[in-house]
Amino acid sequence: MLILALVFGATFALAQDHDHGSHDGHDHDTHETHQPHNDDHAHADDHGHGGSCGDHHEDSGYDPVSTVMNHIADANEFHVWKGVHIPLPLFLYAPDHGWTTGLSSMFHHGHQAVDRYVINHGRVNRVADDSFPMGEVHIDGILHKVEEVNGKNKDVYYVCAKGELFKLDPPSTVDGGFLGGGITSFYDFSITKNVFTLFLAAILLIFVWNAVARGYKKNEGKAPSGIQSFFEVFFVFIRDEVTKPMIGEKHYERFQPFIMTLFFFIMFINLLGLVPFFPGSANVTGNLAVTLVLAVFTFLVTNLNGKKDYWEHIFWMPGIPGWVKIILTPVEILSLFIKPFSLMIRLFANISAGHIIILSLIGLTFLFGDNGQNVGGAAGGALIGGLFTAFMNLIELLVALLQAFIFAILSASYIGAAVEEHHHDEAHAH
Repeated sequence: MLILALVFGATFALAQDHDHGSHDGHDHDTHETHQPHNDDHAHADDHGHGGSCGDHHEDSGYDPVSTVMNHIADANEFHVWKGVHIPLPLFLYAPDHGWTTGLSSMFHHGHQAVDRYVINHGRVNRVADDSFPMGEVHIDGILHKVEEVNGKNKDVYYVCAKGELFKLDPPSTVDGGFLGGGITSFYDFSITKNVFTLFLAAILLIFVWNAVARGYKKNEGKAPSGIQSFFEVFFVFIRDEVTKPMIGEKHYERFQPFIMTLFFFIMFINLLGLVPFFPGSANVTGNLAVTLVLAVFTFLVTNLNGKKDYWEHIFWMPGIPGWVKIILTPVEILSLFIKPFSLMIRLFANISAGHIIILSLIGLTFLFGDNGQNVGGAAGGALIGGLFTAFMNLIELLVALLQAFIFAILSASYIGAAVEEHHHDEAHAH
């Protein structure tokens, strides 16, 4: 039940949390212009027909930043190779239209709009203009512009169809504008790469744990064997090195399932992210929505199980002068939220950084090779990048396990502090 709660919590957050500005260079080339244009649609001739209408330019050169950010971003499809994609299910809802369902392949890799939806650099956007026709409509491309909105430069996208430009709505996000997003004209409940990987990890965990449970029943009173023997090392390690020391002998058994679930869930997701091809490659814990949900679960478990002593030490510390309490109490209250926030950021930053480094090293081949113009440079870049990438993959394997352990042990330490029973009389006696 814990693993399913984690999956569905993260899935809900992911469904509404994605960056419409992330670049997926295999679909469209982007064309920036700094001239503001506020109409929802306009004739393409006003902006220059052809290139301004989002035509494809295959020889635009290698852009390392957008390529790296594209690969670590979420998407509505798995990109296998140039022009080869594995589609994922779409569940789109617009209040003015209702539900639109199907596979991401229905957009024909960005060449077709369906019910005003288009796929923009791997993610679904919706045309904001009501004059755009419903049903299936061929589109010529996506135009990227930088426009001034409320005094700030923002990325704005237009779809080019039938010689006209139609403005695209950014996706809806649950932050309500706090992180720059907000609710727009539609809701995206689709199965993205990250959501797919979450469910895959949950299925693998359920399968593995059932196999281990059968092993324990079969080998009761005997030495463990098979998959039970392999995973028992992890079980004993988490129990003896994490939950017992951090939570204490009296309470650790209550929270052992939660800590074990956190550890294995994060570990499986991280390991799947190291697989460079389908069904791996998703940067799940490098997404703030996922790490946020994991941190919120830790926050809830910690504070819902907090003892009287725990809350007393937060709101009115015993044995401390009154004037010091006035200063420390706000700090302690703030720490309630800083702890899960640090959990969220630590996991997100470490996993994202690893992916970015590996992708940057691979990109040396294209940079040194001048995008295919310099064979010697490409060979040198491949040699240097390949050696460092092999080394970084080993480091990333360690990080995948280490970050799961750190998240688990810190969560256990927070829970341990919440359920610890203090003996003030003994402390005063000393």
